[in-house]
Amino acid sequence: MKQTIFTLLVLISIGLISCRKDRNDPDIKQYDDTQIKNYIAANSITGMLRDTTDGDTTGIYYKILSQGRGTPMDYSDQISFVFTVRTLDGKFVSVDSLNANHFYGYLGHVSNSLPKGLQTAIHNLIKYKGTAARVIIPSHLAYGVNGYGSGSSSNANTHIGGNQSLDYYINVVSNQELYDDAVIKNYIKTKGLTGFTKTADGVYIKVATPGTGSDLIGLDSYITCTYSGKYLNDTVFDSTSLQGTTSSSFTVSGLVKGAQEGLTGQTAGSAVSIIIPSRFGYGNTGSGSSIAANVVLYFDFTVATVTN
Repeated sequence: MKQTIFTLLVLISIGLISCRKDRNDPDIKQYDDTQIKNYIAANSITGMLRDTTDGDTTGIYYKILSQGRGTPMDYSDQISFVFTVRTLDGKFVSVDSLNANHFYGYLGHVSNSLPKGLQTAIHNLIKYKGTAARVIIPSHLAYGVNGYGSGSSSNANTHIGGNQSLDYYINVVSNQELYDDAVIKNYIKTKGLTGFTKTADGVYIKVATPGTGSDLIGLDSYITCTYSGKYLNDTVFDSTSLQGTTSSSFTVSGLVKGAQEGLTGQTAGSAVSIIIPSRFGYGNTGSGSSIAANVVLYFDFTVATVTN
């Protein structure tokens, strides 16, 4: 009798374990592949290829949208890319390629902050800087059985559920200067903006209201003003009002280089808009947790006083 009960408990335990798709389950690859194929069919996605590198072992699907050129990327190369991502169930969607979804660093370090499968896809499939691609990463190369993030997967955009494959659009930047300029031009066109002049450095400046003061702003000038800074998704990340004041004051040399360039030569009373390519903003390091690497910024300044 005891042997029968013991055997029954063992069989129940085996049954429970076999029902769970975890990282050690040999069927997880098959499960992922079925989910991806169903997703591709349901969304009428065409042109997707299955990764056959090293004998068809990853289960990654991909489509090259535009092909870059040059030397294939190695894990020791520093790269810059932007991306959007969504889970196949649609409960997590992140499309902010204008700020949040930026990466700059060594290709071999991508998996420190993003899925291992994304690093593999960039190295094995995307291969070249300048390439744009759509890549579906199976869950066992994404965030696995535990998922990622906080809260419940039923809450949109806070948590990636367990065993969720991920649909990425990726653009590996070959020339950051040209990429930033294309982003700025697209923003100006999309928003119907006028009056901006591009400087030799690639900073776009619009003097909405000419100043009436006599003292010209230089790098050592101390100014009082109101200002706002935003990403090109129009999310304001800093401003006089967010600081809880009605006026801001600082020395111009303490600002990012693009803001310095836009303000230099202006006078009290001027209202200036400045669109700053990333190399004259916070560059490839970003700023804290709010501004990612290689982000274009938009500033508005209204200058009240200038002290030289």
